[in-house]
Amino acid sequence: MTFIIRTQNLLPSQTRYLGIDPGLNRTGYALIERTARGPVLREGGVIQSTRSLTLHQRVHEIGVGLREVLTELKPEIVAIEKIFSNAQNVKSAILLAHARGAILMMIADAGIPVVHYTPAEIKRLLTGSGKAPKDQIQHAIRAELKLAELPEPNDVADASAVALCLYHSVRFAA
Repeated sequence: MTFIIRTQNLLPSQTRYLGIDPGLNRTGYALIERTARGPVLREGGVIQSTRSLTLHQRVHEIGVGLREVLTELKPEIVAIEKIFSNAQNVKSAILLAHARGAILMMIADAGIPVVHYTPAEIKRLLTGSGKAPKDQIQHAIRAELKLAELPEPNDVADASAVALCLYHSVRFAA
């Protein structure tokens, strides 16, 4: 099941950035387009796996869902959050790695370049501090994209942060 938030109709563009917040339960995505007015959120959504399915079926659902997103939105470059793990959440990191693998495979199949960001890099690129709290990141997203409210659910907001990092760190030829 995919939840979709569209802020504007898709228009032809020169540069389209897809940010992905990977997850086994829910993978968030956000497409940002470079415009004369700055970055514009064109679409955000969630690819959700079915919890009652086996691991390989859930990973397959995520991969198929992302393939549909890539086909429909046609991003020119993709950014994805890297896996972060510590001793307390090793199992979660391993499950996340499965989902991330399916995502990376679909991006490779589509022939789209991909950039990887750590959570600290995302925070630093958006706020200037790699240790910024979540509310500061959310404020930066809302302000940068000129949104009345932060995109919901959180997976879309997090994917928007990843896409904004890509927007600011990738130079394009005019």
